[in-house]
Amino acid sequence: MKIIDTHTHLYLKEFDKDFDEVVRKSIEIGVDKFLFPSIHSKYNERMINSLKKNKSLFKIMAGLHPAYVTEKNDNEIDLVLKNLNDYDCVAVGEIGIDLYWKKKFFNEQKIVFEKQIEIALEHNLPIVIHCREAFDHIYQILLKFSNKNLQGVFHCFTGNEEQARKIIDLNFKLGIGGVVTFKNGGLDKFLKKIDLKNIVLETDSPYLAPAPYRGKRNDSSYLVYIIDRLSEIYNMENDEIASITTNNAVKLFNLDK
Repeated sequence: MKIIDTHTHLYLKEFDKDFDEVVRKSIEIGVDKFLFPSIHSKYNERMINSLKKNKSLFKIMAGLHPAYVTEKNDNEIDLVLKNLNDYDCVAVGEIGIDLYWKKKFFNEQKIVFEKQIEIALEHNLPIVIHCREAFDHIYQILLKFSNKNLQGVFHCFTGNEEQARKIIDLNFKLGIGGVVTFKNGGLDKFLKKIDLKNIVLETDSPYLAPAPYRGKRNDSSYLVYIIDRLSEIYNMENDEIASITTNNAVKLFNLDK
């Protein structure tokens, strides 16, 4: 079984003591690639150093997370461009709008989001979207680019069926992680109606660990619990779930080049 974790922050301090062990046990359950979303300049060195440990196993993105947007973001955007120039980035992300943690710089978030979409288009890369309490705002921005062949992932999708279909119609995948295992997550109520070709797997580790580890540190080896739940929802074998979602990720992020 070959699996791709399309969204993991394995480079953060939560893994300082057992980075190699987490990677080893993840590979044992079938994880073939770990995709690292970028957050902010203060984490950039960590991300790059982790990448250098194994450039075939680890892949990075370039982007400024919306929770770190302020009134001045030029230096952060310059770093996004530098990373795209210096490294073989697979996406621009994670980018978007977050109105849960930060509302003060809402207008700046919209500007920075659009700027990073334009950068992704210029580099012919997909985007990975962070959306928290901001679906309608993000959707309206994406509509502006609907004729530009923009594609990507709605990371950690927790919306409803109507929102899922709007996303898919814009040529985006749903990033499905630990939330699908939560009793009150809501995804299980409609996800079977969504073709599996529209889904990629992710953990968002160290965050959002699936049941039975909810509330604890997450890691890529826990993708098996997400696959188990999707297998129940779709009434398909685990290997088939893994095969389809991995193929989706390979195509979207151009991982077979």
